[in-house]
Amino acid sequence: MIDISLNKVTINYGFGDILKDISLDINKGEIISLVGPNGSGKTTILKLIMGIEKAASGNLFIRKDATIGYLSQVSNIENENCKVKDILYKSTNNIITIKNTLEKYEEKMTKTSGKELEKIITKYTNLHEEFINLGGYEVNEKINKIVKGFKIEHLLEKHYNTLSGGEKRIVSLASLMIKNPDILLLDEPTNHLDIETLEWLENFLKSYKGTILLVSHDRYFLDKVSNKTILIEDGKLDIYYGNYSYYLLENEKRIMLEFKNYKDQQKQIKAMKESIKKLREFGRLGNDNRFFKRAKSIEKRLEKMEVLNKPKEKEGIPLEFNLGNRSGEDVLVIDNLNINYGNKVIFDSAKLKIKYKEHVCLLGKNGSGKTTLIKEIFNNNGSIKLGTNINIGYVPQEINFDDDKTIYEVARSSYKGEESHLRSALFKFMFTKNNIYKRVSKISGGEKVRLKLFCLMQDNINFLILDEPTNHIDITTREILEDILSEYEGTILFVSHDRCFINKIATKVVSIENNKLVEYIGNYDDYKDALNRIKDK
Repeated sequence: MIDISLNKVTINYGFGDILKDISLDINKGEIISLVGPNGSGKTTILKLIMGIEKAASGNLFIRKDATIGYLSQVSNIENENCKVKDILYKSTNNIITIKNTLEKYEEKMTKTSGKELEKIITKYTNLHEEFINLGGYEVNEKINKIVKGFKIEHLLEKHYNTLSGGEKRIVSLASLMIKNPDILLLDEPTNHLDIETLEWLENFLKSYKGTILLVSHDRYFLDKVSNKTILIEDGKLDIYYGNYSYYLLENEKRIMLEFKNYKDQQKQIKAMKESIKKLREFGRLGNDNRFFKRAKSIEKRLEKMEVLNKPKEKEGIPLEFNLGNRSGEDVLVIDNLNINYGNKVIFDSAKLKIKYKEHVCLLGKNGSGKTTLIKEIFNNNGSIKLGTNINIGYVPQEINFDDDKTIYEVARSSYKGEESHLRSALFKFMFTKNNIYKRVSKISGGEKVRLKLFCLMQDNINFLILDEPTNHIDITTREILEDILSEYEGTILFVSHDRCFINKIATKVVSIENNKLVEYIGNYDDYKDALNRIKDK
């Protein structure tokens, strides 16, 4: 059964087609991930289905009576001055109303008899059947399961308007799960979730009875959840019948085939042009019109040929950190670190040693102290000692520049080279002449990360500290960053919830457990294997 169908849909924002004559059928029960560069139209498709965007041409079909739930990149719940628990239960208002009515009928049945009792029993029976069909008996259990899964028990009594942006988003997602719509449209559902909550959400979505269309930059999440992947690029769709890893393999095969077809056609075109040239030369030398006719015939075939475009090659940012002098063998030593916030213990006699060239991922639940630990490194905490000859480069979660400055001005203040080379250097970081004069107050999170890295590269950095560096960057830029950091010759300490990123970069995982720092050799998968072995003992 088809839940959603798009037929030759075109969306235009006035400066070109975002989507051009796209057609797509989404079947009931499918979990589909939309992938593609930023600005390719992934969110646009979700908004089209929700009726927020309108198509310039083409048709959209949604199954009759299908309910749709939409999680946008910003909170779906606006101007709510009520408690979180009221928002979560709002989706079950119908069930609660029926439950209250049933209770009234039950009370009346104890006080009536005869035909009046029979009427009440009939009404009660019909309403009770509706209550069962709506899942009335399971609703409390369902809400409790979702509240525990998203770990928002402590937010239930808080007013929604007092929550942080991340908390509001998690409440929006929980509210959507409770509503249980037939079709789920999820735009970056993994934002602000720690890894434990991510894994819970993965299992929840895999067992979801409805249809799911999602956009995410979390490749590990896409691998676990989706069973179909749609690439959106240059206004067109390519469908891959598998998860993200399957898409990568198949896409590479398709690109290789496209390159082969392109090269073969270019050889053919070259040969035909050479034949035309030779035939005309023969015609002139022999004064023979037959050669000119043959040349004209080949020329017509060439004009009718549909010339293939050269396939796009993957862009790269050739990042090379200038390390300067290497650091000492011990880069960071933490000994008996104790941190309390009021009565809450964050670290209790925590210990850690990071060695030269180690790439260490710091893991922990939200609120466990990851960012706190990074801040303490810069606060000259007596329990934390840096090794000799350390030069730190830091990328925080929230990157701030002087908002009045342009990209070019920020880059100029850090760049050590000649003025004439600065534009070329910025171009390598995907800052072109069209946007280098854009004010930094107007640039995206991904652009801020690239600009921050550009500035850091100008210094002799041998210890990189990164706090959620992949939060605002697309998959392509993440993969470029991974390639560079995995080759980085210095030491790295980073916080990330991107498990693919951790697998590619980390040589050691440090987990915050019971206010201690526990070390695991290897990447994220090695860490999970170690936990499973501990459980099996």
